[in-house]
Amino acid sequence: MIMTRNEKQFSSYSGYLALIVVITLAILAFLMLRAFQPGLAAVCAVTAIFLAPGLYMLQPNESAVLMLFGHYIGTDRSEGLRWAFPLYIKKRLSLRARNLIAPTLKVNDKRGNPIEISAAIVWRVRDTAQAVFDVDDFERYVAVQAEAAIRHLASQYAYDEGEDLPQGMTTLRSGMDEVAHALKAELTERIAAAGVEIVDAKLTHLAYAPEIAQVMLRRQQAEAIISARQKIVHGAVSMVEAALNSLAEREIVELDSERKAAMVSNLLVVLCSDKETQPIVNTGTLYN
Repeated sequence: MIMTRNEKQFSSYSGYLALIVVITLAILAFLMLRAFQPGLAAVCAVTAIFLAPGLYMLQPNESAVLMLFGHYIGTDRSEGLRWAFPLYIKKRLSLRARNLIAPTLKVNDKRGNPIEISAAIVWRVRDTAQAVFDVDDFERYVAVQAEAAIRHLASQYAYDEGEDLPQGMTTLRSGMDEVAHALKAELTERIAAAGVEIVDAKLTHLAYAPEIAQVMLRRQQAEAIISARQKIVHGAVSMVEAALNSLAEREIVELDSERKAAMVSNLLVVLCSDKETQPIVNTGTLYN
């Protein structure tokens, strides 16, 4: 079982007051030395030198992890010039949001097709104690776990829709928002031990691997052509049916079964053809 350490808040003192004390002691040491009182001058100088290392500066969204002889004292999240016991080791840690651009990975999707995938991840340190003490290098830890999460995510979804998948199933290409939410949830679970929180996670690159890209492109084109043809044929049949019904209702012309078949054939050729049709004028009858 892994023992975790939680962050403890540390209240430091104002560094401006400590700075004034250090400067005052330094001046006193100089004055005592000129007054031929080396003992007092040495005391003032040693005290100033001892207090000075306790001063440190913290920028906004920056913290200091304080330790004493290997013992965790606490984390100071104050801003500005601060002072703490000089023997404390102060390890600065940024709390700002950071970007991680994951390298483009070659993985297999749910169908087993090789794809290329990458993501941009925004993260920040949530618990400084966990980030410093529970993992060896929290930045490297985040990078490694991010790569593992992206690989696992890609294996859970198919790249695109297909006949072998249930209708409406989420895919990497069509369900970007849902996939991003799943990626963020998995990353949050994986890097919780490092005291890091995920602010945002989005896919930045998604494509078939080069060795199958051309084949998959032709497949997508074929599926698009079939889908378009189905819509064209369905629309053409509806238009032919409407034309026949309109002629019958208005009694413009009476058509027997053979003439209806010829009319339907001609209309379907005109409506479904992907090229311009050339009319042929029949100067005789329909049967000659």
